[in-house]
Amino acid sequence: MLPVARIRIPLFLLTAVALTACSAATASQPDGPKAAGGADTPAKVTVQPPAAGKQVTVTAAGGKLAQVKVVDADGTPLAGRTAADGVSWVSDRKAAPGTTYTVEVTSTSAGGKQATSKSSFSTPEAARVNKVTLSPGKNTTVGIAQPLSIVFDRPVRNKADVERQLKVTTSNGTEGSWGWLTDYSGRDRVDWRPKEYWKPGTKVTLEATLNGTDSGGGWFVRDYRTGFSVDSTARIVKVDLDRKKLTLLRDGQAVRTIPVSGGTPGGDKRSWRGTAVLMAKEGTINMNSETVGLGDAYNKDVDYSMRLTWSGMYAHAAPWNAAYFGRANHSSGCIGMSTEQASAFYALVRPGDPFEIKGEDTKGVVAPGNGYGAWNLSWADWQTKSALR
Repeated sequence: MLPVARIRIPLFLLTAVALTACSAATASQPDGPKAAGGADTPAKVTVQPPAAGKQVTVTAAGGKLAQVKVVDADGTPLAGRTAADGVSWVSDRKAAPGTTYTVEVTSTSAGGKQATSKSSFSTPEAARVNKVTLSPGKNTTVGIAQPLSIVFDRPVRNKADVERQLKVTTSNGTEGSWGWLTDYSGRDRVDWRPKEYWKPGTKVTLEATLNGTDSGGGWFVRDYRTGFSVDSTARIVKVDLDRKKLTLLRDGQAVRTIPVSGGTPGGDKRSWRGTAVLMAKEGTINMNSETVGLGDAYNKDVDYSMRLTWSGMYAHAAPWNAAYFGRANHSSGCIGMSTEQASAFYALVRPGDPFEIKGEDTKGVVAPGNGYGAWNLSWADWQTKSALR
């Protein structure tokens, strides 16, 4: 038998923002033996490398595809499906930028003759790469209000294309939705929020099969996978700024009530209201008024600091404000309490716990991108933020 023809596929350069289409490769087989009634002409196999954001396709003329294998340089398969009529194959996923693929095709002619051909193609490097930051961290345990949050390094203009590649799986079929918003940093961000607070003990997995997807501001060149658990205990922190008290509920039961002092009424020092989510327990940190744009200068090391917003609202120990705990709101926007109470409270809460804050004189509701403020939108309003609705 004559050797199988090997076709080298020409490549084009990458444009400013996308992969260009490569020309099709035809993998032809030599003439086979005569079939009853005439010549048994081998199937003509064509491999079409992907244009920008497209899948690999393989077609057969004058026969059918018996098997198609596409692997990258590391031997990782690019899975795909053969059509019911057997004459075409399409990869399930897009080919990734800057990757060489080998294609091995076994075809069957009309007369039943099989032939195998190999070819290869390379996709150009991406001109711009988009990366992500995932929250919460992998294998962490969080409170019942923690959303799954993705912040992108570069703009995401093709939001629907990106959202289609994001799959959330939960251990109990939790209903939820993605919502696009602008992070406090100004970057594009998408959060997956349950319809209601997580059920304690829920396991959550994210599969972001983004490799080869064009965000409109850069290409993704890898996939991401992460997972976290929701604590088995449901904690909710109720903050009543009018009554100047904080109450910690555990599985619906009040376990601690603390006198507090919130933001000073009537100006920029007022606190936010609505539902804020405990973002991080930061311990002892330096707080400087210049970083939050307040005129009255302060520069303090603050103990038991618990971040609630990116804009700088915390719950923390504030011994210098002791005269006002339970009596008046007299802070620079944070929720202050005694060092003793802060120490005990700090040990009882974890990131992801909701702080439900109410008060008559506040500076507004926590915005979705200012920390995790998605809970301040109704379920119906949150769903409209999905790019697929």
